[in-house]
Amino acid sequence: MPLTTRIVHIGRDPHSDEVLARGGDAEAESLLQRSGFIPVHRGHDRYHRLPRGLEQQEQVRRARRAVALLKAVGYAPQHDPDFASDVRAVHDLTLGAQVAGLAEHIRVAEHSEWAAAAVTELVAPGDGILPAVAEVLHSTADFLQGLGDEADPAHADRLRCLADQLSVITTGVGAYRNLLADRHTPHPLRPTCAGVDPLEAEASVTCSCPPSPPPLPTAARRTR
Repeated sequence: MPLTTRIVHIGRDPHSDEVLARGGDAEAESLLQRSGFIPVHRGHDRYHRLPRGLEQQEQVRRARRAVALLKAVGYAPQHDPDFASDVRAVHDLTLGAQVAGLAEHIRVAEHSEWAAAAVTELVAPGDGILPAVAEVLHSTADFLQGLGDEADPAHADRLRCLADQLSVITTGVGAYRNLLADRHTPHPLRPTCAGVDPLEAEASVTCSCPPSPPPLPTAARRTR
């Protein structure tokens, strides 16, 4: 990864006095947003800013949290002196990163059952990832509906439409999950390792193939 993508500048804009963050990559942007920053994408510029109307003390607190999180995962934040932080932040594995782990299971899957198990986590009724996301959208719509601004009901309706679209996607993905579950076949381009030749004379010999990924934890949870 280029060094420039590990550098993030966090400081007050000299013209507007807004706290702005510039630079970094997608992971840095994720950390900034988890610290309360808002992304701004324009044709000629791209940066993050803190929400408008925050008290100065809260601005400093959020900026310091961003600095601490960025340092915790190896970034080199350059910041105003007021935003220096000695806190050792802990950056836990995010929900998004856990979901992305399903992609790794599929990348190394040697059998259709492995792939089907991973995709099942997306569409499982009741506690699958996509149904859960739709539920979040509906809950956000309900929250916006009564927030008080004239445009809020329209925003809520739009979120509900997006949730409905996600339900259609869930149905489509579920069909491919079922197709995989019916295949019962190893992947022809990913042969399962046969292990060490039983005639191998060296007692210390071991297979050099990488270990199979651990089973998906949620599958075990559902069978209880």
